[in-house]
Amino acid sequence: MANLKPSVAELDPVWNRICDEAERAIASEPLMGGLIHASVLHHQSFEGALAYRMSMKLASPDMSEQILREIADAAYVAEPDLPAAARADLVATYDRDPACHRFLQPLLYFKGYQAIQAYRLGHWLWEHGRCDLAYFIQMRVSEIFGVDIHPAAKIGKGIMIDHAHSIVVGETAVVGDNVSMLHSVTLGGTGKEDDDRHPKIGNGVLIGAGAKVLGNITIGHCTRIAAGSVVLEDVPPMKTVAGVPARIVGEAGCAQPSVTMDQLFE
Repeated sequence: MANLKPSVAELDPVWNRICDEAERAIASEPLMGGLIHASVLHHQSFEGALAYRMSMKLASPDMSEQILREIADAAYVAEPDLPAAARADLVATYDRDPACHRFLQPLLYFKGYQAIQAYRLGHWLWEHGRCDLAYFIQMRVSEIFGVDIHPAAKIGKGIMIDHAHSIVVGETAVVGDNVSMLHSVTLGGTGKEDDDRHPKIGNGVLIGAGAKVLGNITIGHCTRIAAGSVVLEDVPPMKTVAGVPARIVGEAGCAQPSVTMDQLFE
């Protein structure tokens, strides 16, 4: 009788590819063997590798790797959507970032990818009432990666944050699926208001470097926000906005700006 048991590749092609790339990376650069074995090849699953990587990056004298690893392991078992989103983010990074040539790179090296996965752990803790632990993770993400995402913010899957330096996402912000943003983006408030005060970003939106989106406003799906813009008002779907303050300067120009990453406009 034929063996009908699915292969590892069929069960988890993302993890299978990461392991293949890890083997090749060690063959090419043996000095990386310790890091790559500890971070990838020592583990039986993507979830295990991700939990290990998160614990090593976020640990401090205040919180050990072991405690953080146990938190991550528990989160990934309790909420399968977390590792599913991590896979989607990894593939999005590979597809959209021209500097990403292997699935291995975001897991090991890219702070935008690592920061969003750490945020996801913090958000899971926040949703389960463990706010102080969530704040601790927010603090460590800010200290280690230069990315400040409030754990109460709601962020979809397929997220790509390129370079990721000085990203700020406020407490009541909502970010849809398949969104791309570059460094120094702020999704912030406009003052000291204490209610729903941060932007709502639709699916497929591209937010250029240095753009500031401020207030409880809605950015329609598949919109493109030009670098350096300050957006203070609602934006309809599938538009390009630019300027300070930002104004509509044209159509988005494609079905999904976040995927094409085309930041030019006429």
